[in-house]
Amino acid sequence: MSNLNSKVAYITGGSKGIGFGIAKTLVDNGIRVAITSRSISSAKEAAQSLSNDALRVLALESNVTSLASEIKAVKAVVDYFGKLDVVVANAGVGHFAPIDTITEKDWKETIDTNLTGVFNTVRASVEALKNSKGYVITIASLAGANFFENGAAYNASKFGLVGFSQAIMLDLRKYGIKVCTIMPGSVATYFNDHVPNESDSWKIQPEDIGQIVLDLLKMNPRTLPSKIEVRPSMPRK
Repeated sequence: MSNLNSKVAYITGGSKGIGFGIAKTLVDNGIRVAITSRSISSAKEAAQSLSNDALRVLALESNVTSLASEIKAVKAVVDYFGKLDVVVANAGVGHFAPIDTITEKDWKETIDTNLTGVFNTVRASVEALKNSKGYVITIASLAGANFFENGAAYNASKFGLVGFSQAIMLDLRKYGIKVCTIMPGSVATYFNDHVPNESDSWKIQPEDIGQIVLDLLKMNPRTLPSKIEVRPSMPRK
């Protein structure tokens, strides 16, 4: 995308972790950004730390498990900024337990957020992206290609997300919309109630994912990296 200063991005789950890291990178490079959280106070606090300029960052409350909520959020973005160029479907949760003990509630929350939630975000924004010939970036995981014990719900959601992302890439490229899924390994975030600390220094940092998103937006439009795996350079010490 030429002239990033004219672009508008919508990032779900943008108040902390990977979403916040992506938002910060984009804001620092001149892109106007809307971030969501299920808590408007969290979204507003994050927006304030991203920029003091209310014309550059918009805080919204939305729950990706609701299509109506995402439609409302996307409409607010277009009404506020006048358009939408980039959607980063980042919001996610993780519940980990063996199949004989995982609860129906945890299973449904994982699938509804990590998979159906991305469907809701994309479905809500696709018409705006057709107008801008924009970009959809989904945040999957290496767990979308590598299964592990106690990962039935999370693996299912991320395997599904990778497949969904690659299918819509084929659906949408005829409209000039690009779709890429990023599949990170270990990232220093608040995911699964973890609190980032010094022992996370070996992990991917949220701003590193932000740099990948920025590089995608700057890439010559004739080329589409449709699926990117990224992992820490060195194993955990």
